[in-house]
Amino acid sequence: MSTVPRSFAHEALAGARFLDVNMQAARFDNVDLSQAAFSNVSLAGARLDNVNLSGLTIANANLTGMTINGISVEDLLRAHDA
Repeated sequence: MSTVPRSFAHEALAGARFLDVNMQAARFDNVDLSQAAFSNVSLAGARLDNVNLSGLTIANANLTGMTINGISVEDLLRAHDA
């Protein structure tokens, strides 16, 4: 697998499929991922800023250490389940 840095600007990747791709340290700016599906993906250590998460569904995920606006998601879920 190539490790050559690649840059995409003003590209139409709608419907693209990525399989066995290492995007560690990748950066996405002004990207539309509407209707995208992610499976068996690691977002460990990722940071999302100024994102629209309306209608987002997360299932079967490891949420250890995840925060939303500085609030622990684990704590929120524990409070919800109590």
